[in-house]
Amino acid sequence: MNTPDLSWESLGVCALLLLIPLGIMARLQLGLWKELLLAVCRMSIQLFLAGLYLSYLFQWNHPGLSVAWLGVMTLAASGSVLHNSALRWTTFIVPAFAALGLATLGIVLYLNAWVVRLDDLFEARYLVVLGGMLLGNCLSANIISASRFYRAVHERREAYEWALGNGASQTKALRPFVQESLTAALRPGLAAMMTMGLVSLPGMMTGQMLGGSDPSVAIKYQIVIMIAIFACTSLSISLFLLFTRRLCFDALGNLRVRAVFKKGRP
Repeated sequence: MNTPDLSWESLGVCALLLLIPLGIMARLQLGLWKELLLAVCRMSIQLFLAGLYLSYLFQWNHPGLSVAWLGVMTLAASGSVLHNSALRWTTFIVPAFAALGLATLGIVLYLNAWVVRLDDLFEARYLVVLGGMLLGNCLSANIISASRFYRAVHERREAYEWALGNGASQTKALRPFVQESLTAALRPGLAAMMTMGLVSLPGMMTGQMLGGSDPSVAIKYQIVIMIAIFACTSLSISLFLLFTRRLCFDALGNLRVRAVFKKGRP
């Protein structure tokens, strides 16, 4: 069974559904209608462009190009993490890129080698698509974790400095803040897994079934991707906090507030 193509007329009919949120926004004077229309237009343009370059990327199937494009996606994801947080871009962009890149590439290569068992570990169709899934799902967790960690250290610096003053190592003094930030970032993923299949049917699984895959095959792939997303999220957050520690604390263990936060946003 092949998934039927959608005509431009069908897309136009689907777009009529936007009248529902637009009507609600107008009724309640939310003032979000411009953002909604802009978001839909940007999404559509970006997705059509993605379809165009991905078709060439899959056709060429060159390891260097695939890894390079994954790097471009990682850089964009890193910028998005910092743009949506109070953290200073110049301080965190390199650690964020390194953490997301290492975690994503490592998890994808593991999946390709030991789970999907591909002959070509750098096959573009798997490297780019799986990498994009992992990056997209790691973004919000990294934003939550990084912002919460450094804000908590800044707001409760007396407790942190008290621990240091009483002989605790910096690692031990920071552990409560690391625990708090990781817990806050990972809980939404745990909640999603708890309700998956009972409350919601995820996008990858439904996409495969609409494409004609057997439900049992789609379910196996969905289990794999959810485990991979959670592992990648945990690893990328841990690496990000590890890589930034030397940049954000001085030799005495004090937080470098000006280097950490954007101006006026502690």
